[in-house]
Amino acid sequence: MINSKIKFSVQIQPDFINELRGKVKEYFDTNKISKYGNANLVLKTIFMISLYMAPYFLMVTGVITSIPWILFSWMIMGVGMAGVGMGIMHDANHGTYSKNSRINGILSKSLYFLGGFPPNWQYQHNTLHHGFTNIEGHDDDIAPIGFLRFSPHKPLYKIHRYQYFYAWFFYGLMTLSWSTVKDFNQLYKFKEDRTALPTNKSYSQMLTVMIIWKIIYYTIFLVIPLLAISISWYWIVLSYCIMHFVSGLILGVIFQSAHVVTDVEFPLPDENGNMENNWAIHQLLTTSDFAPKSRIFSWMIGGLNYQVEHHLFPNISHVHYRKISALVQKTAEKYGLPYHVQPNFFLALSSHAKMLKNLGRY
Repeated sequence: MINSKIKFSVQIQPDFINELRGKVKEYFDTNKISKYGNANLVLKTIFMISLYMAPYFLMVTGVITSIPWILFSWMIMGVGMAGVGMGIMHDANHGTYSKNSRINGILSKSLYFLGGFPPNWQYQHNTLHHGFTNIEGHDDDIAPIGFLRFSPHKPLYKIHRYQYFYAWFFYGLMTLSWSTVKDFNQLYKFKEDRTALPTNKSYSQMLTVMIIWKIIYYTIFLVIPLLAISISWYWIVLSYCIMHFVSGLILGVIFQSAHVVTDVEFPLPDENGNMENNWAIHQLLTTSDFAPKSRIFSWMIGGLNYQVEHHLFPNISHVHYRKISALVQKTAEKYGLPYHVQPNFFLALSSHAKMLKNLGRY
């Protein structure tokens, strides 16, 4: 993977993004507000961490003891786990949670408590996904395991015909994969590719840090529950897997419903690595919003229903996306550019399922 080979045009309608950035800056200047998170985000942080950790403490301290309630508690933890990832960790790793870089740095490490490894995630998400959205061979988000096909440029196999049935199950395994084998495989791959990850540590140091944090994570979320909760061990293991399945399924359907849908494109560079459009127009072509009027839903998923705005302005906290979405849409329309949006999440999910079906046939 040689990302330097991809070059976006600087000549195709550069006025679009320049004008849009000016309008967005004017919005913040006129209203005298910061582009970073606000009190709403602090409230969300408290809520999501509580959703994730309160059931845990109630179980390990013996307040919740019955198996049905324990299973339900781990399900709630799965929702909280996804919420911490989408609403807190995501902004922090983009440096938009706070104007204080130390706060961003601290909260970005919340990923350790979700079972992940921040340097891997930052490079895959911030550099590969945001820099090369939906470009085959460069965006890791459209390069899952072989029996899932998220790009029309991937090899087509017979099993893909059924992926619109089974893909949902594998979404549920996503965070479980991160916490076990994916981080190790990914770090090894980045080392082999001589990738410069966003850290000043060597690869051997990063591996040591990863192992230490994996041990801490599994001690907190598996060993302590096995020792402290007075039910058979297999219920705890099952509950732990349920937590990850709930979290992975939520994250999978939210992210894929913005990029692997019927409206968007999967552009390829020419033989010299040149893309047809500039970077901003590329984001409009490869990304879709959904459920723009569902405020509670948007609050719960960290504003990730405004993926167009997030991809154009990853340096702005998600709490502002609803307001600036009108500016993005109007400016895109002015320049005759597409602005993909589904009125509700169910239509976005339906579009994703249809795209999975299409990708399984041709």
